[in-house]
Amino acid sequence: MTKRLASKHKVDRRLKVNLWGRPKSPFNSRNYPPGQHGNNRRRGKKSEYAIQLMEKQKAKYTYGILERQFRNMFEKATRSQGITGEVLLQLCESRLDNVVFRLGVAPSRRAARQLVSHRHITVNGELVNIPSYQLKAGDVVGVREKSKSLQVVQDSLANNSNVYEWITWNNETKQGTFVSVPGRVQIPENINEQFIVELYSK
Repeated sequence: MTKRLASKHKVDRRLKVNLWGRPKSPFNSRNYPPGQHGNNRRRGKKSEYAIQLMEKQKAKYTYGILERQFRNMFEKATRSQGITGEVLLQLCESRLDNVVFRLGVAPSRRAARQLVSHRHITVNGELVNIPSYQLKAGDVVGVREKSKSLQVVQDSLANNSNVYEWITWNNETKQGTFVSVPGRVQIPENINEQFIVELYSK
């Protein structure tokens, strides 16, 4: 097992969720904290702060966003109309790397970030290599013409069966449309955004 994979497995167990959807994640069989005494630790009631922090960490790891970026997104959410927590998740979902993942072009958000960074993805026909690029309703996300034959793209699309109401995909043109910003009920991630709002509001 590589160090990177071992680290991901530890994060899964610490946050009590299979963040990366890996079938071999140890959380599937060992849903207790990592470490020598993980299964024997006293299960006292967690503090309010600990619960809020864990939820923030879960969101950051899920979307692959660094702390400074995540804080900036929260600040943007507080200045926007709507419920702050919901707007925060909507901003996460509207990122280009996330939409590339949701469309099935990449098997994970990490792989989606690499595709974007390596200039394999277009938005409205123009190359965009910024994973955090915020999409707007109506934007068309596509695979660059010379990148359509990439094995990772072909394999990911072949194995993708997810359908979301707020995006559409044309497999012939290898283009998808960001139809609208998803509502909270359309976001499948198991994240309690209110805990994040409470944490940052202290």
